[in-house]
Formats: sequence, C-alpha cells, structure tokens
Amino acid sequence: MILTRYRIAASAIPGAGKGLFLDDALPKGHVAVAPDRIDATWSFAEIVADPARAALMYSSVRWFEDRFTLSPDWPDECFVNHSFEPTGLWVLGFIFAARDLAAGDELTVDYRHLLAPGQEEAFHDALTGEPIIGYAWKDSLRQGLDALRALLD
Repeated sequence: MILTRYRIAASAIPGAGKGLFLDDALPKGHVAVAPDRIDATWSFAEIVADPARAALMYSSVRWFEDRFTLSPDWPDECFVNHSFEPTGLWVLGFIFAARDLAAGDELTVDYRHLLAPGQEEAFHDALTGEPIIGYAWKDSLRQGLDALRALLD
C-alpha cells in the first residue's frame, strides 16, 4: 500500500514507461510503501518449477530469504521503477525515503534487492547500461539495514 499521495505519469527514466511520483514531500527515513495483502510466498525454485508461476516471474518480488510473492494484480506499486541511485530504500517489503523527497520526485528502488541471488533482470539499468543482478539475501539485508540505520541517525 502506498502511504503518501502520489500520481502515475511518464517516468524520467529512459525506456521505463510510467513512474510513481510523490504529490507531497516525504522526509528521509519515512515509509512511502508498506506491504499488504500478502497471502502466499514461494521459494524461487517453486516458482521456476511451475509453468503457471514461472509465467508470472515478471511480477515476482523477494520479501525475505528465498521467499517471493507473485503480484500481477498490484495496482500502482508496479510503477516504482529501478535505479542504481534510488530515491527509495527497499527493506523487507517496505520502501523508505532514501533522502528528503520533494513533491514531484519519482520514487525508485534498486531492483537488485527484489531479485533472486544471481537472477538477471530482463533489461539493463537505463543510465549505466549495466545488468541488474539480484543480491544474495544476506548482502541485500545487510545493505538495506545499514542504509536504513544511517537514514534514522
């Protein structure tokens, strides 16, 4: 669930399509998006092994360790685009403001935290051209918690 007022508009990221833009300022460390209605999770192996689930891989999100959701019906959260220099920090399904965000800023996250370890996104980072490859769980959690701790200090 998106906790702040927002709008969907053309993304400033080349090739990204639409993006999610904040209508109000959001101080660093505040929650922009929180998980809700998570009724099932699967391991990455379970998703890959089942053709019906594998067909929904584009909508997979890692929440913790090797547990993923498939959420093709998410309304507007799917418009949070990827960036290696994101405005939002993904930690355990929450997106925190990674810095003081102004009204009109596009909310982005680093998709490497949402992918399985070593999983490569179907597209490359629009600004650097680099592949987007999922972090190992412990690395993702450590980086996210360290960044969140720094935001809250």
